[in-house]
Amino acid sequence: MEKRMQPFCWVLLAFFILTCLVAQTHGRMKEQGLHHFYKSTLKPDSGIDSSLFQATDDLVDQMNFLPQVGLKERDWIKALPGQPPVKFSQYGGYVTVNKAAGRSLYYYFVEAEQPSKETLPLLLWLNGGPGCSSLAYGAMQELGPFRVKSDGKTLFKNKYSWNSVANVLFLESPVGVGFSYSNTTSDYSKMGDKITATDNYVFLVNWLERFPEYKSRPFYISGESYAGHYVPQLAHTILYHNKKANRTIINLKGIIIGNAIINDETDERGTYDYFATHALVPDRVMSQIQKYCDFSPNAGNKSRACNAAIDAVSPNIDNINIYNIYAPICFSTNITARPKKASILNFDPCSDYYVHAYLNRPDVQQAMHANVTKLTHDWEPCSDVVTTWLDSPSTIIPLLHEIMANGLRVWVFSGDTDGNVPVTSTKYSLNIMHLPVKTTWRPWFLKREVGGYTEVYKGDLTFATVRDAGHLVPSFQPARGLSLIKHFLGGTPLPNTKRSN
Repeated sequence: MEKRMQPFCWVLLAFFILTCLVAQTHGRMKEQGLHHFYKSTLKPDSGIDSSLFQATDDLVDQMNFLPQVGLKERDWIKALPGQPPVKFSQYGGYVTVNKAAGRSLYYYFVEAEQPSKETLPLLLWLNGGPGCSSLAYGAMQELGPFRVKSDGKTLFKNKYSWNSVANVLFLESPVGVGFSYSNTTSDYSKMGDKITATDNYVFLVNWLERFPEYKSRPFYISGESYAGHYVPQLAHTILYHNKKANRTIINLKGIIIGNAIINDETDERGTYDYFATHALVPDRVMSQIQKYCDFSPNAGNKSRACNAAIDAVSPNIDNINIYNIYAPICFSTNITARPKKASILNFDPCSDYYVHAYLNRPDVQQAMHANVTKLTHDWEPCSDVVTTWLDSPSTIIPLLHEIMANGLRVWVFSGDTDGNVPVTSTKYSLNIMHLPVKTTWRPWFLKREVGGYTEVYKGDLTFATVRDAGHLVPSFQPARGLSLIKHFLGGTPLPNTKRSN
């Protein structure tokens, strides 16, 4: 196998810290961590532009709601190459969201085991970036039913898969990500939050026509990282069209986002504070950042003194996995001739490379019904095709308030060893929502151990930390991640005694 190592530079942007790469490295993976951000091409907005939250009729009308008869049967995956036996059905394929442009989104769907699939809810998972694949991370490295072994050919079962508590739908979005594509190449330079929310909505309406048995099923949206934008924006779009139609088109019940980008100012300030409180940067650097840096969205360009202080951060964190500051890094980008002993509980830091090898196999792509002839690129975990991100509001807090006001469940969780969108950032961002506390801060338990800490706010918002978990919570703490989603879907508080499960 060709070695997939190329040097990367960390670009510490004012809009968001530590989210470099891609433009010069063509989406290749870095030795020292999982690159989930595509922020070097992002064009952030100053302040909050409410027009970005409008689910505009003209955009939706331009999409296509097409006949779906017979397409579910076509999408059925008999088995993935190298997979162990399972007792659930899985599907993969495309949903056209704009016929004129030839824009299609790829999905992978795993049903719960019989007979649970008939009663369990439908859960959509979105990874972030913007520009990273929900198949690469969510499905194959986090909460999906399988993980890839080190040979890049065989799979092993994830006993903590979320399809034990839900029917789980993974979406590669926007076009240009993973197997999703557009026949209109100019689309790749026109991506942004607004069109992503619209495409995702049109995808869902069409997908539910393809799988009509899920139309009335309780529906939840989940995701991590930049999906802190995707998830609330899609929820907003669903609410808008349900109200406009005066009926329930999509039976949305709640959202859950993890290590999520929520509010730029507090998110960025919280990242530096996390570095300082976890002994990653010297106090003198932190003092300079506090003195010279203004992270407010209307502050304009940072001063020379601020940039100098920020530049001093990079040498201190370049040699660790910023997505889990206490986890090992990958030292070999090669797959192995024979698979190493695999473990769900001890996440392999080289998993990115195993997944890349597996999903670029022709037999795997054929089994998953991935139309690679339509793509302008090999499958990559993060896109090197999406070249510009046109719109990204500096905060999604107004959407969280709106979703809560509509009586929907909102959970926000944070792996507490993530240095990229750390727990301090999430706490700062939630604090500016000024929500009255319903249940004060306390530990929650799993198997007699503290699984993390939680606080519940009036309006049905729950915040939970996951102890000893990084940016990809289900990768590093699969049992705690499963407990978290189980209680979210069930609408039950996280366990508060050692005897709880």
